[in-house]
Amino acid sequence: MAGAMQNLLADLDRYAQAFRIFLERSTEHQSMQQFVEQQLPDVIASFVFILCFVSPASLGEMDLQILSKIRARYPGVTINNDVVEPSASQISKYKEHVAQASNLENIKFTWHKETANEYESRMNAEKKTKKWDFIHMIQMLYYVKDIPATLRYFHSLLESQGKLLIILVSGKSGWETLWKKHASSFPLEGFCSFISSGDLPRMLDSAGMKYQLYEIPSHLDITSCFIEGDKDGELLLDFLTETIDFTKTAPPELKHQVMEDLRKPGCSESRDGKVFFNSSLGIIVIEP
Repeated sequence: MAGAMQNLLADLDRYAQAFRIFLERSTEHQSMQQFVEQQLPDVIASFVFILCFVSPASLGEMDLQILSKIRARYPGVTINNDVVEPSASQISKYKEHVAQASNLENIKFTWHKETANEYESRMNAEKKTKKWDFIHMIQMLYYVKDIPATLRYFHSLLESQGKLLIILVSGKSGWETLWKKHASSFPLEGFCSFISSGDLPRMLDSAGMKYQLYEIPSHLDITSCFIEGDKDGELLLDFLTETIDFTKTAPPELKHQVMEDLRKPGCSESRDGKVFFNSSLGIIVIEP
C-alpha cells in the first residue's frame, strides 16, 4: 500500500547501490567531463580561491576533474578548496579519491560536514564572509529547502570576476516529464524536491542575476527496469522515483503508470531493443 513507500535517502546503503547502477548505465559523467574539457576553460577566470560544493551523490570524481582542469590552467597558483557535504561517508569517499590522485599539488582541502544551509547559518553566526572566485554545485539543489535564497547567498560570495556553476537535470529531460507528473505520489518526505534547469531562469531573472545556460545530452539505459525480478533494474527504478524498493511498495496503479510513462517519447527512446531514458543535463553559469 502507498503508506509503505519510503524515500530512498532513508536508506543510504541502498541509495549508494542505486547510484552505482545509475553511473554504470548512464553517460552523465562522460557528458559532464565533455563540458569540463570543452566549455570550462572559457568559463574560468584567474582564480586564487576555489569553493566546491559536492553533491550528496557525486563522491568527488567530477569535482576533482574540475580542480585538475583549473590547476592545469593556472599552474603554481594555490587553490583553497572548501568542500561542503553533510554525509560523512561521501566525504570519506571524496578523501579516498584525493589520496589516490597524483595531480593535486598546491590544492588545500578544507572539509565541512554540513549542508549548504548549515554552512550559511554558521558563517552568519560567526559573522564571517569569504569571497570566492568559483563556486560549483553539482546535482545538489534538489536538497535545498529555499532555492532562491540559497542562490542569492552564494552568489553574494563571488569575487568581482567569479562564477557560480550549477549542474542539474535538464528541463528538457525525461526527469522533467516523469517528476512533473508523479512527484506528488513519490515519498519525498522533506528529503528532496524536484527542480530542473527549466526552473532556474525564472528565479535568476527575478533576482537580476546574469547567467548562461548550456544543454548537455546524456542518456541512461533503463532496459533492465522492464525485466521482472532484475535486481539492477529494481535499483534503477528506486533511483528514478526516489523510493526504497519501488517495485514492491508502490501502489499497483502508480507502478503501472510510471512503467508506461518511462517507455514514452517524453521520457525515453527505444533503440536496438533497448530503452534509453533521456537524462540530459542543464549547466548554468552565473556571473557576479
